[in-house]
Amino acid sequence: MNGQGVAGGWLERLRNGLAQVDGTQIDGDWAGTESRISHTPAAVLVPLVLRAEAPAVLLTRRTDHLHHHPGQISFPGGRVEAGDASSVATALRETYEEIGLGADRIELLGALPDYLTGTGFRVTPVVGLVHPPFELALDAFEVAEAFEVPLSHFLDPANHQRHSMQVEGRTRHFHAMPYGDYYIWGATAGMLMSLYRALSDPLVD
Repeated sequence: MNGQGVAGGWLERLRNGLAQVDGTQIDGDWAGTESRISHTPAAVLVPLVLRAEAPAVLLTRRTDHLHHHPGQISFPGGRVEAGDASSVATALRETYEEIGLGADRIELLGALPDYLTGTGFRVTPVVGLVHPPFELALDAFEVAEAFEVPLSHFLDPANHQRHSMQVEGRTRHFHAMPYGDYYIWGATAGMLMSLYRALSDPLVD
């Protein structure tokens, strides 16, 4: 599948930005502690939907009863399992399990820098173009809803927020990018900031 014909300017910038990620880069507010904390490997898919009107980011809202990050906005993904050949395999498997989106609709572009979370995960954000048409089938146990946000929202610095909180006696800074009634923050917003940096400048429609 070829996405070059849709808003090729931003897509070419993204391809170039991802090509500069060398596989050893680490992002996240806890990145300075990687030598002292054993992080569990995980992967997510950063799904960029090639809508005719404008590209969009596909996100999910986790169900309220989950142990990790209940009710939060996230990308489809999870921890690497023994049978996964790579972080890409993890991201694709988890995406299919959580929202029913098959690999045949996803064009892989590369990965953003690994992201360390305060809950002990080292997450590889795998970036993929999602080619419509497609239908989602949500795992009702894990996913309360799936929704799309225009990519331009995340690439506008006016929508970037920075906050802090106290966690176990330490001040933790985190990103937030609210959209309507959705409060997008923490690791998801941090990975969206990595996407913003990979694109280097805001989307021009």
